[in-house]
Amino acid sequence: MKWLRSALCCVWMPCVAAGCALIHHDSAPYAEIAPEQIALADNIHLAREGWPAARWWTRYHDAQLDALIDQALSNAPTMVIARTRVAQAKSDVELVKTGSSLQVTALALLNREHVSAHGFLGPFAQNEPALGLTGPWYTEGIVGLGASLKVDIWGKQRAQIAASVGVSNARLAETSAVELEISTDVAQLYYGIQTTYQLIDLLNESHEVAAFAVQAHEARAARGLESRTLLEEARAQQLAIERQIVSAQAQIRQFRESLRALIGAGPDGLPAIEPVALPRSKAALPATLSYELLARRPDLQAMRWYVESSFDRIDAAKAAFYPSFDIKAFFGFDALHLADLFTHASQQINLIPGLYLPIFDGGRLNANLSGAREGSNLLIEQYNQAVLNAVRDVAQTGSRLEALDAESELQKQRIESLAFARDSAEAHYQRGLTSRLAALEARQPVIAEQVALLTLDGQMISQEITLTKALGGGYHAEPPVEPRPR
Repeated sequence: MKWLRSALCCVWMPCVAAGCALIHHDSAPYAEIAPEQIALADNIHLAREGWPAARWWTRYHDAQLDALIDQALSNAPTMVIARTRVAQAKSDVELVKTGSSLQVTALALLNREHVSAHGFLGPFAQNEPALGLTGPWYTEGIVGLGASLKVDIWGKQRAQIAASVGVSNARLAETSAVELEISTDVAQLYYGIQTTYQLIDLLNESHEVAAFAVQAHEARAARGLESRTLLEEARAQQLAIERQIVSAQAQIRQFRESLRALIGAGPDGLPAIEPVALPRSKAALPATLSYELLARRPDLQAMRWYVESSFDRIDAAKAAFYPSFDIKAFFGFDALHLADLFTHASQQINLIPGLYLPIFDGGRLNANLSGAREGSNLLIEQYNQAVLNAVRDVAQTGSRLEALDAESELQKQRIESLAFARDSAEAHYQRGLTSRLAALEARQPVIAEQVALLTLDGQMISQEITLTKALGGGYHAEPPVEPRPR
């Protein structure tokens, strides 16, 4: 093919220079982001190192979570849409490929016609049987096989196929990105429910203390031992706790409805979620990000495939400036009388090589090339920004996890200090040195701080899932695509 292309180039170059459309202007492609910009700051560290596993959620050893994510990845409408887009892209690839292969068509035509006396077949408008003319009406029949083949000398068709393949690969990577999005969203909602379950337990414990305080103050006020002010203050605290419980229960219902919509479940399709303890943090950061992050993020791989596809479209746009060749052929039978259709004399063979020169099409071709180039440059800049955003997401989430871990340790120490005061009040009550009300009320500050610790734990698991998403959730392109600017 190379020698043929060289020979044709020598033969047709004068023609191209004299009459074919010329490329007026084509700018250089924009530069992709430098690898050294894909790095974390040196002051961000976590206790563990490494990338997420493919089924990262199984590290929590929670059968309920595993079942919910598996259900979502199978039935979620978003996943169905993503798979449909992949199937559509594969169909587009096959459609483009057919344009470069030999096309063969069976043809059968029946034509009842009246021949014009003033047209090219004017003599056949006469009715003279002696001469074989039985006009002016004829029933023409054509039966045969037609074939066509485009000769892709300049690689236009190959570039179009490569561009379609690039889009198909991008859609596959996007499907992995959707899987990651769904799995992390399900995990976020699930642990939101679990955190709220534990919050309700702490609020119920606090409510028991508040209810006892109301009863105690009510009894004292009834005996005139204290003013009603203390009773109303205790009742106000009890009502505030009840309001928090109602709000938390509503939050669980909202989480469940969001989860049900996410996994595509019907009214009764979401199983009951039983309370479990929140897992310990298992967050990890790789020692270095660099180029590895590009292979680990499915969204970035999808964008890289789109950029590569845009380069192939530029190649196709450039190839359109050169002459194009095709070959058409026909073999069959053609007769003006059906009785003569399948006779040897009615055989017809056509072989038509074609040459097409884009002489006066320069404006459209240049506009097409310019559009392809600018579209490619836009994709490159969007890709560069996406890489920077990905590094930012990892850095911010890792930094936030570090801070939450430190806050959690301090909060635990604070609870230990308050627990000492609570235990002391309980010991005084057991020795008859203080009232039961005082001993119970000493629990309230501890419960309040346990709620604060629970909030930190919930934030930590949420940020850990966010970090997993930022690191690609176990996705790994083998090998990652490396766009080749043209």
